[in-house]
Amino acid sequence: MNMEATTSSQNLLQKSLTYLQSFTIGSVPLPLYLILAALIYIASLNGKLPADMIGGIAIMMIMGMLLGDIGLKVPILKDIGGPAILSIFVPSILVFYQLLNVDSMKAITAFMKGSNFLYFYIACLITGSILGMLRVVLIQGFIRMFIPIVVGSIGSIIAGVGVGMLTGLGAHHSFFYVVIPIISGGLGEGILPLSMAYSEILNQPYESFIPHLVPAAMLGNVIAIMMAGGLRTLGVKKPHLTGNGVLVKTGDDERMHAAQNIDKPVNFSLMGAGLLLACCFYIWGQLASKFILIPAPIIMIFSAALVKALGIMPAKMEQGAYHMYKFVSANLTWALLIGVGALYTPWKDVVAAISPAYIATVAASVVAMVASGFYVGKVMNMYPVEAALVTACHSGLGGTGDVAILSAAGRIELMPFAQISTRLGGACMVVMAAILMRLTL
Repeated sequence: MNMEATTSSQNLLQKSLTYLQSFTIGSVPLPLYLILAALIYIASLNGKLPADMIGGIAIMMIMGMLLGDIGLKVPILKDIGGPAILSIFVPSILVFYQLLNVDSMKAITAFMKGSNFLYFYIACLITGSILGMLRVVLIQGFIRMFIPIVVGSIGSIIAGVGVGMLTGLGAHHSFFYVVIPIISGGLGEGILPLSMAYSEILNQPYESFIPHLVPAAMLGNVIAIMMAGGLRTLGVKKPHLTGNGVLVKTGDDERMHAAQNIDKPVNFSLMGAGLLLACCFYIWGQLASKFILIPAPIIMIFSAALVKALGIMPAKMEQGAYHMYKFVSANLTWALLIGVGALYTPWKDVVAAISPAYIATVAASVVAMVASGFYVGKVMNMYPVEAALVTACHSGLGGTGDVAILSAAGRIELMPFAQISTRLGGACMVVMAAILMRLTL
């Protein structure tokens, strides 16, 4: 009798474990996830969470898996970029209320800043996605994308300044302190150079301009993320409007996807070679920027695109770079956004920016940018959803914004075009704003 009871208890326990394991957080079974999360949390409380890559990856992945999973499942939220929104703003709120302990913050900071994780991520995405493209799509995409960006920038300025004037912000303030920060190319590449330019022209400390410029960029990024989520939903409901990550219509999309190494087996040795290629393209960008005076990421993008267009990279190396990019984007995207939220998105600045007039002006700028890309893309034989997403990245927070926007849309393979939109478009806006600021004195 006792043996039967024991066997019954064991069967019940086994069924319970099997049932619990059917639930996953990210790709990890729920029971195991809870054990891992508890381990990381206890280590952080006892000063044993390493303040390096190991500790950073652990805490950022464990948080990113949970928030990304929630964002994918909550109704409404999942349709407006929920995973990206939660992964950025929940850590931001936790930092603001000091709910992330010191060891956790040290680990995140060491990995994000000390290890330059953001640029590692972007280097892998740019190199792998460009080398994995079909050459004709790459060439046509780079040529055609400039018109939607130019039209979108003009539309964004007209709409933003117009709404700013109607709501009482004024044309000057709306243009220089709301619209331009949104389309300047992010924090490091846009806001900081912009604040330094304003500082030199107006003879004021550049630090005094940053609090006035950052909220517009952050709020614009939030709206762009939400619109990206909406574009993803639109693509599902109306498949003819999207290329599912393909920017230019070729008439043979199935062949194009096949050419992107999707069906080729993963070779781990080649992935290692792909990782080396990504790092070296980044290093080349840094080196060349000292002589060419163009931002290193732009040099990296154009160099990878030139190599692909000339067809001089061995096919096996392209395959390895592509699969490395797929690995990084599938496993580290939400982890990266945790770091972005914790370190680069101060919650107090987000809250301070919330006023009806300010929100309306920012929203008008971003909506005009995205709508321009959508409709101009239609005319130029581009997929409207993808064209709109590329222009949406022009209103993001630089590289971090591109990741968040494209992740919300499920179109991370558009990263090379997004980086051109963000960095080249942003640099042009900073130069234009500096010239106009001086002329209006």
